Amino acid sequence: MDRRTFSRLTTTSLASVAGAAAVGVPTLALLGPGQAVAQVAGLREGTDFLRLPQPAPVEAPAGQVEVVEFFAYSCVHCFNFEPMFEDWIQKKPAHVTVRRTPVAFNAGFEPMQRLYYTLEALNLVGDLHAKVFKAIHVDRQRLTTADAITAWVVKQGVDQKRFTDMYNSFGVVGKARRATTLQDAYRVEGTPALGIAGRYYVPGQAARTLLVANALIAEARKG
Repeated sequence: MDRRTFSRLTTTSLASVAGAAAVGVPTLALLGPGQAVAQVAGLREGTDFLRLPQPAPVEAPAGQVEVVEFFAYSCVHCFNFEPMFEDWIQKKPAHVTVRRTPVAFNAGFEPMQRLYYTLEALNLVGDLHAKVFKAIHVDRQRLTTADAITAWVVKQGVDQKRFTDMYNSFGVVGKARRATTLQDAYRVEGTPALGIAGRYYVPGQAARTLLVANALIAEARKG
């Protein structure tokens, strides 16, 4: 599953966690009595987004607002969200930097994390990223092990040794580990989700996710 199986309380702003939500659209929390409800462009903190109690690390240079997409290839909600997110990327303003981050809620996710970072290192994200989703969710292929992944990638015309060497490289393994650290910094509970500027976490809300992101990007630009 793509949803983390835990409930988390944030003592600074959240008083109680709402009941379990659908995979990919996690309910963040309900604010306790007497607590102020922070507003950003009409959004409700704790429902539409979560303000992180501690900043998450960002890689974007000064003057850029970083948007992190947390996804899992095995997540059908991510598959459905991807065309919307790709379209949004094509239209985003120049001051927004995007990076995709594959999650790992348990060890079983690591092969797919490493698949993404291998595609990234080989400059194949544009060619194969969407095809991986299609292979899993349309063609029903189980790309959950290194062997299955390698066999599929070779069928796409990628040299096996080139792919395998990169897949097992220190750089790719390290990126997968850092991705898991970043998802923990953003307190990711389900996919898809977005992280904004190291400050805000936005749970998946289908197309509305991007409307929330736009408002938080504008807020982050204020400083």
